Amino acid sequence: MIHLTRKRSIPIFSLILIIFGFLTFKYYKSYSTNEYQPIIPEIVHNNGKGFAGSETCASCHPEIFRSHLETTHFKTSRPADSTTVKGNITIDNDFILNDEIRFSMVSKEKSIHQNTFLRPIDSLIESKSLDIAIGSGTKGQSYFNWQENQLYQLQVSYFEADGSWVNSPGYPNGVYAPNRPVRARCLECHFTYAENKVTFNKYNIYDKSNLIFGIDCERCHGPSIDHVNYHKKNPNENTGRDILSLSNATQRQNLYMCALCHSGTELEFGKNPFEFVTGDTLTNNTGKENQSLAIQDSLDVHGNQYGLLLSSPCFKRSTAMSCTTCHNPHKNQRNDIEWFKSKCIQCHGNANNIIECSVSMEKRNSGGNNCVSCHMPLIPSKTMSVFNQEDSLVVPVYIRTHLIGIYD
Repeated sequence: MIHLTRKRSIPIFSLILIIFGFLTFKYYKSYSTNEYQPIIPEIVHNNGKGFAGSETCASCHPEIFRSHLETTHFKTSRPADSTTVKGNITIDNDFILNDEIRFSMVSKEKSIHQNTFLRPIDSLIESKSLDIAIGSGTKGQSYFNWQENQLYQLQVSYFEADGSWVNSPGYPNGVYAPNRPVRARCLECHFTYAENKVTFNKYNIYDKSNLIFGIDCERCHGPSIDHVNYHKKNPNENTGRDILSLSNATQRQNLYMCALCHSGTELEFGKNPFEFVTGDTLTNNTGKENQSLAIQDSLDVHGNQYGLLLSSPCFKRSTAMSCTTCHNPHKNQRNDIEWFKSKCIQCHGNANNIIECSVSMEKRNSGGNNCVSCHMPLIPSKTMSVFNQEDSLVVPVYIRTHLIGIYD
């Protein structure tokens, strides 16, 4: 008798599981040997290079990234909210502009608003939201308001020196003048990038999706999508590729990086805002250096640190001095007396790292033995001032001069 054995068939469901498991294993094996997934830039500079976003720097440069978040550069523009707006909005939140207009800074619907009232009946004229905070708050802050895709400066600013609300810089004192358009040249010193949409008779139109707040990593090192993607693909490569290293830049390139925002109107950096990027020099850009830098009296302490530095004996006697000789842009060094004193000692100290000073030790110690306070004093600005409503006086803002020298 012949016995026939029946072959067992694999249920279709089990077969599907086997195939799915095989494909999954193959996918993860492939993924584990090739983890590179290129970043597609969401924002592209008008020179064609893409921004990777400063957050991508944190994976390889965590300490530098974290410390940079605390700098005034990074905080120079941020979305306005209760955590970023300086000044009290619960008490002493009024600013009396004149006999007819009163401003009040109030919290409203999860945002902060500038309310405008007609005096003396206190009738509400308008309410505008604070959408963008400009300035870290060290000296003060101004605020921008979106009206659809147009950006305007609000008339009330915050002044840190006395903790009060004041008339915004650029606004006429005592005159109600709403809707001051914000031009791209203003954003150029407070944003890493902003795409300006200039139309007929309108200069304050911007693409909200193409704004990068603050002065972040890519403002000084350039749009870095190529750098990030290269090193994601080649994780064992230790030499930085497709990125500007300031250690390899010339003295002038280092100076121009800072001069873009810290030279006042002494230098021209091209026809269009954000056209100039770090690494450019004025010889390959459309601007040219102004020859009036030697006229020290014309150099204001607000915005022209570059011109003041170039007029200083320290700079004139050096072949390599630049802003980063004394400043580390990755750290918040405000009031770090020992750091800046160490920079003075490098050039002016003797073999024992002691600076010979004509001022008595008693007087030096009374001032914290601080070289900067004597040789780079705080000086009232000729161009930066605020209107004190209580005394009806225009009060200058005191800013530390970069004209290093010997003062009375």
